[in-house]
Amino acid sequence: MATFDMRDERTGAEAVAAVQTQAFDVVVIGGGPAGMAAALAAHKARARVAIVEREQHLGGILRQCIHPGFGLSHFKQELTGPEYAQRFIDQVHATDIALLLNSMVIGIDSGEPTGATAVHTVTLMSPAGMLQLTGRAVVLAMGCRERTRSEIKIPGSRPAGVFSAGLAQRYINIENLKPGSRAVILGSGDIGLIMARRCTLEGISVEGVYELMPYANGLRRNVKNCLDDFGIPLHLSTTVTRVIGHDRVEAVEVSQVGERLAPIPGTERVVPCDTLLLSVGLIPENELSVAASVELDPRTRGAVVDQSLQTGVPGIFACGNVLHVHDLADNVTTESERAGAAAAAWALETGAGAVSDCELTVSPAGIAGYTLPGRITAVALTKLNFRVRRPVDTARVRILAGDEELLAGKVRAFKPSVMESFPLPAKVIQQALDLGANEIVLSVDPVEEA
Repeated sequence: MATFDMRDERTGAEAVAAVQTQAFDVVVIGGGPAGMAAALAAHKARARVAIVEREQHLGGILRQCIHPGFGLSHFKQELTGPEYAQRFIDQVHATDIALLLNSMVIGIDSGEPTGATAVHTVTLMSPAGMLQLTGRAVVLAMGCRERTRSEIKIPGSRPAGVFSAGLAQRYINIENLKPGSRAVILGSGDIGLIMARRCTLEGISVEGVYELMPYANGLRRNVKNCLDDFGIPLHLSTTVTRVIGHDRVEAVEVSQVGERLAPIPGTERVVPCDTLLLSVGLIPENELSVAASVELDPRTRGAVVDQSLQTGVPGIFACGNVLHVHDLADNVTTESERAGAAAAAWALETGAGAVSDCELTVSPAGIAGYTLPGRITAVALTKLNFRVRRPVDTARVRILAGDEELLAGKVRAFKPSVMESFPLPAKVIQQALDLGANEIVLSVDPVEEA
């Protein structure tokens, strides 16, 4: 194994530390559902693969998601989160994929190109010390983190008892700890809805779920199964405007909000509780991506990728929640398999070095909040994923190049909680190129019913 010298600058000593270097075709960062699916797809393509995971176990967030609802599309049966993850864990263990658990990646460096592709060096800290992995392709599958109280700027004191919903889920389902006895939940994301039910089942009284927007942000099935079936009230257009308490949360102040989402004076009321759970959004975990000079999309806060899920840095791919937040783990698996297969093709040079057919950017318009991929580099059938910013009963997807409408979909309903997809045929991409366009616009436009 290759080594290089490291000087200890703190003591001035000339101590030399041997840093092991291991070579792979594809290095996958993250051992959750995205990372495992990408690694298995790359291994199937005969690439030498390594998975780096900072936790002690594979599975990622699914280990604490003990509720059912997983696997309906991928396995054609309903599974819990741990069951869904275990199926992939078993598949990984049945291969020669290298596993580096309890290991934290601290940097990704891209060297000079050798042949068609550059060699990327992934530096990590493991129980055995510092280690470097080299690979022609790297797959980013680090998942996402929860938005915290400080990021949404809730006024008030800073007592104990304020948790993100995912942290409370871990406390209850893995650590067997009770976060409180009387809870208020802010935000109607899927984790918040599921935790409203979980808290109730564990004997924690849920005073209500409060949502800033005039509609629920979680899947409709979770609103029904987690709130309606348990008699937990959902208060729309309402938010927490103050946390009350000294050592421990004693109550929260909630207020109704207007059309501009500002609290309406005079609507304040105090809700006694000892726990506040926050389900106010997820943010892709992209610190490593930024350090590797990967361009991020300000709308998704994930990487800008092309139709093969390759970022702007050749040989670095992204998939799963680090790319954009998904509502279903099954969709994460499907997307990550594409990324893993593309990374293997790049690493093995079966898909490397090809001349790009085109270079088109893809932008959202109308009520579309974002589109993915953000770039199209080949004239081939491409699936565009997108979300809308607000629910609408009747709207139509249109593909535009300048003022020219190239394609229009059927009129139907759209919801922000559901990630949508729209097929973009190769002939439409070619038509945009023939028009001299350098941008394709996906517009979701409400349609007034007659």
